[in-house]
Amino acid sequence: MNPQRDHDHGPDFAATPSPSTDSTELPGADRITTPPTADLVRGAFELERTEHGVLPHRLPAWARAQGGGQLAMVEAQPSGVRLVFRTRATAVELDTLRTRPVYQGAAPRLDGVYDLVVDGRLVAQASTTGGNVLVADLVNGPVETRPGPVGTVSFPPLPEGEKRVEIWLPHNEITELVALRTDAPVEAVPTDGRRVWLHHGSSISHGSDAASPTATWPARAASLGDVELVNLGLGGSALLDAFTARTMRDTAADLISVKIGINLVNTDLMRLRAFTSAVHGFLDTIREGHPTTPLLVVSPLLCPIHEDIPGPSLPDFDGGRLSVRAGGDPAERAAGKLTLNIIRDELARIVAQRAADDPHLHYLDGRELYGEADFAELPLPDRLHPDAATHRRIGERFATLAFGSGGVFAAGR
Repeated sequence: MNPQRDHDHGPDFAATPSPSTDSTELPGADRITTPPTADLVRGAFELERTEHGVLPHRLPAWARAQGGGQLAMVEAQPSGVRLVFRTRATAVELDTLRTRPVYQGAAPRLDGVYDLVVDGRLVAQASTTGGNVLVADLVNGPVETRPGPVGTVSFPPLPEGEKRVEIWLPHNEITELVALRTDAPVEAVPTDGRRVWLHHGSSISHGSDAASPTATWPARAASLGDVELVNLGLGGSALLDAFTARTMRDTAADLISVKIGINLVNTDLMRLRAFTSAVHGFLDTIREGHPTTPLLVVSPLLCPIHEDIPGPSLPDFDGGRLSVRAGGDPAERAAGKLTLNIIRDELARIVAQRAADDPHLHYLDGRELYGEADFAELPLPDRLHPDAATHRRIGERFATLAFGSGGVFAAGR
C-alpha cells in the first residue's frame, strides 16, 4: 500500500514521527510557542526528528538512502517548503537551525531569505544568524560540517485580524525547524481544493540564484497558476534516477512536469543510447501511479556553452569569480556524448512517439522559456544559472505557456 496516495493532495508527512501539535504559553512571556508539526508544513515529504526540532526533507528516507552526499545536501534544502497557518497574531518569530553551504574556492553566499506571505501577498522578508556551515567541494559535494547555534527569524508586525500566513523557508539553506512563536494561537489550514503541481528539475528548478524562495521560477509560476507547488528541483541531481521517478509515482498530484537535460550534460553521466532508455523508464514509472495525469516534459533552457559541446561542466575561476566552462569535445558527439541540442531532439522524438498512445503527455522546448533573445538581454552570470530577473521571466513564461488559456495545465482542460 502506498501511504502517499491515500491523501487527496500533496506529499505524505506521516512516515516519520513529529512532536505534539499542542501550543503552550511560555512562562513570563506574551508569546505562544507552537512546535512545527506536519499539519503546518507544505511542500515536504517527511519531517525528520532532530536534536533541535524537525528537518524537512524533499525526498522520502528510502529514496535518500539510494543517493549520495550531494543529493542529501540539496534535497534537505527546502525549496518550495513553507509553514502555513491561520492566526490573529501580529507578532511572528521562528527559531531555526540553518546549515549554509560554503563551496571551497568560491565566494560566500548571501544569507538565505525567509518570505512572509499574508493572504497571498508577500509582506516581509528576513534572514537568520548562527547555524552550521557545510563546507563542500564543487565536484564531490560535502566535505565537513562546522556546528553553530540556533537562530531566530523575526518579522515586522502583521496586520490585525484573522489571516492566512505562509513562511517560505530559504531555498538554498538546510533548515531545521525548532519553534514557531506568536502572540495569538495558530491553527492548521486545510487543503483548499487547489490543484497540486509536482515538478522535478535541476538547480534552476531548485532556485539557483533566485532572490528568495517565492521568487524561484517554479514558485512564481505556481503563484500565477494558482496551484499548490511540490518542488522536486534538486540542484545537480536531475539525473533520471529511478528513486526520483518512484517518489513522483507515489506522490498525489494533479499536474506533473519534469525538466530533463542540463545535469546529464554537466555530469557527463551517460551516452545517447542509455539516455533514451532512461527517459522511457522514468516516464514509465511515473505513469504507473499517474496514468492519465497531465505530464509535461520540458527540455533544457538555452545554455550556450553546452548547446553543441558535451560535458562535463568544469569550474572556471576568472578574477576570483566562479563561472563554468564546457569540458567536452564536440567531436565526441559521434560516440554518443550528449549536448543540449541532442537532448532536445531526442526528448521531442520520445514524447511524440509516446503521445500516440498517451494523449496526456506533452513536450515544451525549454528555449521557449529562455532562448537566444533572452540570453542577449539577460545573460547567465556564471554561464550556467539564471539570475533573479531571469527566474522571474522564466516563471512568468511557464505560467503563460502551461497554465494560461490553451496551456496543457489550464484549469478545466
